[in-house]
Amino acid sequence: MSNQRQGMFRPALIGGVVAGVLTAVPLVNCLCCLWIIGGAVLASYLLAKESPVSLTSGDGAIVGVFAGIVAAIVDAVVSLPFQALNQQFIQRFMEQFSQFVKDMPSGWERWMERGTGEMSIPWFLLGLVISMVIFAAFGALGGVIGASFFGKKNPPQVQGTKDETPQNPSHSQP
Repeated sequence: MSNQRQGMFRPALIGGVVAGVLTAVPLVNCLCCLWIIGGAVLASYLLAKESPVSLTSGDGAIVGVFAGIVAAIVDAVVSLPFQALNQQFIQRFMEQFSQFVKDMPSGWERWMERGTGEMSIPWFLLGLVISMVIFAAFGALGGVIGASFFGKKNPPQVQGTKDETPQNPSHSQP
């Protein structure tokens, strides 16, 4: 497995980038958890394709965790330009929601004004750490799924190496 761990970087990077970009794009990101699992399955597939031996579920989980962490970083970076769009969407949603719900908490308008401001670096980093943990968990799940689908390798058949022990026909077993 130590040889496989060296080869996990590229598959995890590819699977994580694909999942991170799909998770960050508005409207496509509604399938966020599915994209993370799919990116980890892709990473397991790529690892199995490059590996000469069968993958274990542990190998799949490890490459999936790495893919999830990469996806969280890519998601955080790619989604930055979409923050203003997302905040406007949330503000319009809350305004429409307040028309139908009469028991909104007092001062919710101030909360929305405060919430639509600039994002600070500590909040960004906290969100990144939380995303890394969640994405790593879903990545491990996807990696195990990918290893179960793609990780089995048939041992190579070597021709001409039959067991050549003489068999006595009188001692044959059914």
